[in-house]
Amino acid sequence: MDTPSNHTAHQIDPTMTLGEIVTLKPSLAAELQRRGFDFCCHGDRSLADAAVELDLDAQKVAEDLSSIHQDEAPAQWASLGPIDLIDHIESTHHRYLWDELPRLGQLVDKIAMVHGDRHPELAEVQRLFVELRSDFEPHLTSEEQVVFPAMRSLMSSTDAQSGSAVDELPGEVRSLMAEHEVVGGLLEQLREITADYTVPADGCASYTETYRALSALEADTHLHVHKENNVLFPTVEARTSAGARA
Repeated sequence: MDTPSNHTAHQIDPTMTLGEIVTLKPSLAAELQRRGFDFCCHGDRSLADAAVELDLDAQKVAEDLSSIHQDEAPAQWASLGPIDLIDHIESTHHRYLWDELPRLGQLVDKIAMVHGDRHPELAEVQRLFVELRSDFEPHLTSEEQVVFPAMRSLMSSTDAQSGSAVDELPGEVRSLMAEHEVVGGLLEQLREITADYTVPADGCASYTETYRALSALEADTHLHVHKENNVLFPTVEARTSAGARA
């Protein structure tokens, strides 16, 4: 579980994992993303290791990050137990997606129809969004109806548990993490095809809102995946491993 460890309250150190950094100072998610760091699907990597691949000076990045929002408190959700964290993920990120994906779908279709002749890249934006939504919605359903109930059952028991749903959790978690990678790749492609969501000069209000909403969806998804991959799933994995040894 990526929670702040032996570091001062606001100091970022190159030995910290990317997940620890975002949990310590949530506003740094955007700063890491801007620099090319993948803190959600690969949040278990240290800042130092990730910086090498990006050809960045890890110490300089750490110092820059440390200077941002020095009075920011650690994320409130970071102190939640696993069951409360699941509730938080469902009420915050899942609810957002169930509401936003249909609305965004209508916006994407609208600007593709109105502006597609002048901006042929919108056909690819439309295709990528359809694929993103078709991946996301079954993923959310699986978590809500199968995986999260099994996690709640496991984490609420004081004894080692067994049963088909609990026994299948390690495999289910691996599948969810693989699906997170797919969604992350689609979001990356959307950002590339839209030139970082740059609205063209002839873009209308709907065009502007679509790109704003897609960028917001990306930011929310990165934080959503971070909470699962780097905080919730390791806690559940530790519990299932302990049960297997019992």
